[in-house]
Amino acid sequence: MSEVYLDPGKRHEFVLLFDVKDGNPNGDPDAGNMPRVDPETMQGLVTDVALKRKIRDYVTLVKQNTDGFKIFIQSEAALNALIEETAQELGVEKNNKRANKDLRAEMLKRYYDIRMFGAVLTTGDYNAGQVRGPAQLTFARSLDPVLPLELTITRQARTTEERMETGQTEMGKKPLVPYGLYRAHGFFNPFLAEAAGVTREDLELFWDALAHLFDFDRSAARGEMNVRGLCVFTHENKKGNAPAHKLFGLIRVNKKAGVETPRNYSDYAVEIGNPPLGVTLSCLVDPREA
Repeated sequence: MSEVYLDPGKRHEFVLLFDVKDGNPNGDPDAGNMPRVDPETMQGLVTDVALKRKIRDYVTLVKQNTDGFKIFIQSEAALNALIEETAQELGVEKNNKRANKDLRAEMLKRYYDIRMFGAVLTTGDYNAGQVRGPAQLTFARSLDPVLPLELTITRQARTTEERMETGQTEMGKKPLVPYGLYRAHGFFNPFLAEAAGVTREDLELFWDALAHLFDFDRSAARGEMNVRGLCVFTHENKKGNAPAHKLFGLIRVNKKAGVETPRNYSDYAVEIGNPPLGVTLSCLVDPREA
């Protein structure tokens, strides 16, 4: 397989397929953590934010915060504190009016997710400007309608002393969808990658994270989530050799004849068309074999 998909100097588009079985791929806090859906079509949704979170978590896991691969967007530290820490190490004076190029360059050097996804670095006493990230993803949408369920469960873990004394069990809820095959699209901009200093190693790690998106993210709510396809279109011309939407249309996923309610990946058939001249297709996870 050609490794042109590892070149950050080229334009890339990609199709990501993943499925969930008896799980909650992305709960909506405004709806009691029920699986997100489009109310008009009842197709399931997973936000780009949720997908990026899993990429960040994967990078943290495999790189263990090594130099150049720290994660900026995290729950353990305030963003302004991380910017201030870097500024003080560089000896940068406080100034939130004008972006400091040295501070911006150092933030890009230290934090993987700033290089790949971009960030607003102007929210505190130190101004590192803004970074537009070269890698972007759409929402993932299920190919067919999903059925959000909320199952009632009993639990032995009781929250009050009174319930402990009486021996009463407590009731709980478990939201899920029986099955859903989701599809997301993504884009990699070589011009923004050059400005951000994205390396071949950065891009290889990005594809690796997408291919193993759920392997180390198991939970009771996401026990059976699997990446079923990751296909990358790479353009010879830095500005592109074909429109993205036409390339996405080459990956066709449809229910097999006689299947009305899909409950397994095997209920779908995948066809992949030939890419146009100047575009190379690399299926890092082949959806015809997953």
